[in-house]
Amino acid sequence: MDAFFASVEQRDNPSYRGKPVVVGGSPDQRGVVAAASYEARQYGIHSAMPSRTAIQKCPQVIFVRPRFDAYKEASEAIREIFYRYTDLVEPLSLDEAYLDVTVNKLDMPSATIIAREIKKCIFEETQLTASAGISINKFLAKTASAVNKPDGLFLILPENAEAFAEKLPIEKFYGIGEVTAQKMRNAGVFTGADLKKWSENDLLKKFGKVGSYYYHIVRGQDDRPVMPNRVRKSIGAEESYAHDLSERHSMIVALEEIAECLKGRIDRSQTSGRTLTLKVKYADYQQVTRSRTLGESLYGVEEMLKIAIELLDTTEVAQKHARLLGLALSNLDCEREEQEWVQLMIDFS
Repeated sequence: MDAFFASVEQRDNPSYRGKPVVVGGSPDQRGVVAAASYEARQYGIHSAMPSRTAIQKCPQVIFVRPRFDAYKEASEAIREIFYRYTDLVEPLSLDEAYLDVTVNKLDMPSATIIAREIKKCIFEETQLTASAGISINKFLAKTASAVNKPDGLFLILPENAEAFAEKLPIEKFYGIGEVTAQKMRNAGVFTGADLKKWSENDLLKKFGKVGSYYYHIVRGQDDRPVMPNRVRKSIGAEESYAHDLSERHSMIVALEEIAECLKGRIDRSQTSGRTLTLKVKYADYQQVTRSRTLGESLYGVEEMLKIAIELLDTTEVAQKHARLLGLALSNLDCEREEQEWVQLMIDFS
């Protein structure tokens, strides 16, 4: 979806249309941009940017508090459209999903025609625009979806996959964040063609096990199936604060509240986990995490809080203070239903 949260706000409030809109916390509460309309993006505003920076870039920007119920409602309507064509839908978030249309419910021979129809239905039924990427695997389809945004559609044919990846700037590769992209640029890797010169062993040495992923995607290779029943990897809770937490006691109280919230989510999910991760964002916006894995599952608030405090004491919050704290539980004990997956051929007519 195109600027999804902001687009829903502009759809529902005509006075916002054509204007720079930011969904997120207001600057006086030290909020953060959750989503920015395309009009706001023209000023260099983007998600995760501090709201006070956004207003400096565009003094006339309109701040809107998030309405997650509205976004969820729109997302569910869009997902129902997907299911008219295929049951192989893997949601990534409220506004994004992979679809495998190799075998589709309407026996349509062309993935591109299906994408056009889905885009048309989304606009007619929700008054929102979507961008679609079509190709032979997840990496290429995801990358293609960003080529002609907003309201775009882009096809990467199998025979063009490697050439497309070679021309791609390294920061445009899905799965390569800004920190890794800078590390690559420092090593002389600016495009896919530069990345392709590296052997798999060299990439593994430089970037760890993810180096193998980089080696294959630059060659247009990605054999991950579309998984309609994705296993949840973690459950978390976090809170940002209008005023930095500077005292250890106030941080412990905050962590206890977060642990209580996390416990409720764990109970609702009917699971548990063995790895607890603490997330801290300092007053200067630097973010760090600390984790501990136990031999048995964590259940209680006191148990989680004790570990969280120990992890907190390994950070620099005493000097840098905290504007955000969070806890997440991973290595979950969810029951997994084994599924059999079949790789199918796609006709890109």
